[in-house]
Amino acid sequence: MLVRLLYASRAHKPLASDTIEAILTASRKNNLALGVTGLLCHSGDSFMQLLEGGRGAVNQLYTKIANDPRHGNVILLHYEEIDERRFASWTMGQVNLGKVNPSILLKYSERPVLDPYAMPGKVSLALLEELIVTASIGCKPN
Repeated sequence: MLVRLLYASRAHKPLASDTIEAILTASRKNNLALGVTGLLCHSGDSFMQLLEGGRGAVNQLYTKIANDPRHGNVILLHYEEIDERRFASWTMGQVNLGKVNPSILLKYSERPVLDPYAMPGKVSLALLEELIVTASIGCKPN
């Protein structure tokens, strides 16, 4: 059974771009072995990550992330069973919202900044869908 999980978190300390790239590299390697795909969206210290895959693998990965000391304020935004993956092309795609047209964020939130804590999960998911359509995702395909 496939599931889609979307969560938000804040970094306990600012992360440099090379640290984020190292996290993405490790995620891509580990996710490939687990059969997990998804997308990491970040801006400043705010993160929003979508995971898709088998229910057991996604749930275990989310538990591991929630217990990671680099994260704080981990909150589940959306969880659903799915018939097919929407983010199947990426073991872990990336969106740096600092490089995205602010009007895309403004379409889904009160201000043109990433604040997943102030957005309903379905709205956050719609934002990620739009980022796919507008080709705002930087990634290394599977």
